[in-house]
Amino acid sequence: MKKIISIFVMCMVGLLIFSLSVFSQSEKSRIAPICKQCHTPDDKILRGTFVNVSQKAETIQMLTGTATWIINYDDNTKLIGAERINKIPKEKEIAIEIEERGGQLYAKSVSVKPPVKVPEEKLINIDELAKLIDAGPDQARFFLVDSRPEPRYHEGHIPYAISIYDAEFDKHIEKLPEDKDILLIFYCGGVT
Repeated sequence: MKKIISIFVMCMVGLLIFSLSVFSQSEKSRIAPICKQCHTPDDKILRGTFVNVSQKAETIQMLTGTATWIINYDDNTKLIGAERINKIPKEKEIAIEIEERGGQLYAKSVSVKPPVKVPEEKLINIDELAKLIDAGPDQARFFLVDSRPEPRYHEGHIPYAISIYDAEFDKHIEKLPEDKDILLIFYCGGVT
């Protein structure tokens, strides 16, 4: 009888732990703050950055702001924007369409964010920017914005740049110049 009670208690504890893990998964953020600029939250899609992959366990680890997700994948998972799952660069923006199977989350598809395509006439090269910086913002009439997260700005930034993190752009519009004819230059951490 003690053995039956012990097994029952172990099953109940297991069920409680499973329930808590499912509950905590449902309470986690499903979309990173920066992704909210262009996308709305969706219960079937996780949006954030790629952290790692375990080919042996067939899992993908991703970060959606402060929440970490571990999602299973299999041969049916569709990969968009990359050759192989193990070739996705660390910290690359991804979206994972998810489905639940047997109490676990599986990736129906994994989409890797492509590089941004900026028209050539909207780009400034390093030599042109260096000339502007040498002349200074008052003489050359430019306004330089570092749109990376503020900690990155504090690690180092281009002279004369001010920090306006793109995910919080609307909160800092007052930092932009009143003169609408001045050249605005934005830079970030890369083409994505």
